[in-house]
Amino acid sequence: MMLTELKPNELARVVAIEGGHGLKHKLALRGIVEGAFVRLISSHGPITIEVDRNVICIGRGIARRIRVERV
Repeated sequence: MMLTELKPNELARVVAIEGGHGLKHKLALRGIVEGAFVRLISSHGPITIEVDRNVICIGRGIARRIRVERV
């Protein structure tokens, strides 16, 4: 499933990032890497997630490229 399919407060683990080196690097700088745990905070407007106690907002286009599995 993709990150955009989670419901608020659901915890998931990043399984894969479907994109090129540039996208993977940009997300890695924010702590979003394969194996990281993310919690969806809000999906109204930009996708707001929590990663390692940091709150991050990303666009829906990027969120659709992040494959996750519920924990």
